[in-house]
Amino acid sequence: EFLSPWGLRSLSKEHDVNPFRFADQEVRYEPGEADVKIMGGNSNWRGPVWFPTTYMMIEALRIFGEVYGPRLVVPMAGRSGPPVSLGQVAEDLANRLIRIFTRDACGRRPVHGERRQFQEDPYWRDLILFHEYFHAESGEGLGASHQTGRTGLVASLIDEWRRPSE
Repeated sequence: EFLSPWGLRSLSKEHDVNPFRFADQEVRYEPGEADVKIMGGNSNWRGPVWFPTTYMMIEALRIFGEVYGPRLVVPMAGRSGPPVSLGQVAEDLANRLIRIFTRDACGRRPVHGERRQFQEDPYWRDLILFHEYFHAESGEGLGASHQTGRTGLVASLIDEWRRPSE
C-alpha cells in the first residue's frame, strides 16, 4: 500500500478507492499535487513520495538489518513476496529513490516528467533539480525545485548503495 516504484508513499494507495473522512473532509490518496486543500493549507502529504521520510526508513532498516542480520526476513512484494533481509529492503528503497534521477532505457529521467526542455535539450537535460516531493506513480519532481537540503540526500544514497558497475 505504501511502496511506490519511487520510494514510500506518504499515504496508503488503499485510500484511492477507500477514502476516509477527517474534519468534515474526504481524505483520499493523491499521488501528486492535491486536488483539494484541507483546512485551507497544503495537502500534498496525501500520496507523493517525500525524500526525508523514505530516507529515514532506509536508515532505520539498515541499522536494524545490521543488528538482526539475515535471520530476520520480511516479504518484499507485499504479503506474498519472497522473504528478504531488512538490509535488502533498505537497498531496494534506496535504489527506488536513486532511479528518480537516473536515465531510463529511453534516456529520460523520471524527475523531469514531461518537461521536454529538461528531457531533450542538450544544454538542460543534465541539469537535475532537487524537488520538494515526487509523484508516487511517475517519479516526476513536484513542488519547490531547490530542496537540496533534503532531496540532496540522494548523494549519500548513491555513495552507500550503488555498486560501481551501475
